[in-house]
Amino acid sequence: MLSVYSDDNRLHDPEQYIARGVLIPARESPERATELLAALRDGGHQVVAPRDFGRATLLGVHAPGYVDFLATAYQRWQALPDPKGPMALAQTYAMRQMKTCPTSFEGQLGFYLSGNSVPIGRESWRSILASANCALEAAEAVREGAAESYALCRPPGHHAYADLAGGYCYLNNTALAAQHLRGRFARVAVLDVDVHHGNGTQGIFWQRGDVFVVNLHADPNHAYPWQIGYAGEVGEGDGAGATLNLPLPIGTGDAAYLEALDHALQALRRFDPDALVVSLGLDAFEDDSSRLMRITTPGFAAIGARIGAVRLPTTIIQEGGYAVDALRRNLGSFLTGFLSTRTH
Repeated sequence: MLSVYSDDNRLHDPEQYIARGVLIPARESPERATELLAALRDGGHQVVAPRDFGRATLLGVHAPGYVDFLATAYQRWQALPDPKGPMALAQTYAMRQMKTCPTSFEGQLGFYLSGNSVPIGRESWRSILASANCALEAAEAVREGAAESYALCRPPGHHAYADLAGGYCYLNNTALAAQHLRGRFARVAVLDVDVHHGNGTQGIFWQRGDVFVVNLHADPNHAYPWQIGYAGEVGEGDGAGATLNLPLPIGTGDAAYLEALDHALQALRRFDPDALVVSLGLDAFEDDSSRLMRITTPGFAAIGARIGAVRLPTTIIQEGGYAVDALRRNLGSFLTGFLSTRTH
């Protein structure tokens, strides 16, 4: 399988986050990319570097001011008077019922960053941009006729809205890939199997009927993103009916997950898409620090096999997964399962 990776994906290196008022080591670490890349090499997959698709391509999904903010945030942070920490963080957060974006940098920090899980350091923008370009390069391969591709995206992206970062995510790699595929395919589906709901992807396509967004995820009453991802959310306007959420109980294991996945794939087939984007999270794993589901390594192979059997042109975008020591075998398991049911 054609896979896309950039060494710049490792440059974003947050040290700590706050969870329930306690400082904890950053779960979204550069070591994740190392282990995922090892899985690609184990499987003999072709690994290529991405090209730069340019700012205009990012604007197909994201607001211009937001892209400019991410690109310049660290330099503007450094220009603030001392004291300040090593990474840019907001100290207040905007109420989005109000639409005015502040002109001051400190005001923009709270307008564009929704929480302490999205710090921006010296090299963060290089990683963020490389991650987006990996997704776009993988989507470009499918646009040009490849049956499938995989993008090793780090940092991940599915929690990022058009103009709001959150949950370790800055640019929405999945949405960028789906939008890029729309350049060739009339109807595109997104299937998000990360343990956390892809709220940013849902928000970006909420009012569009050309992109069907399906999420299987832990019940948001008990998991990030908390306020979004409930079964009653189905889209609005042209997008009414083009969103499907399947929140699952905490502790869901292989058998129940696969049953829900079958339901999701039936709905996806009814939409009759021309291409598919998979938001692949590996954080439903039984030993992931999220502790939300109990998917086993063989379970990921079964998930991959069911998705592969849909036999659509498919771009797989890496999202979460924080059991670093297990990422190598879990990604390998998923990709092996996925390819086992493909025909070219």
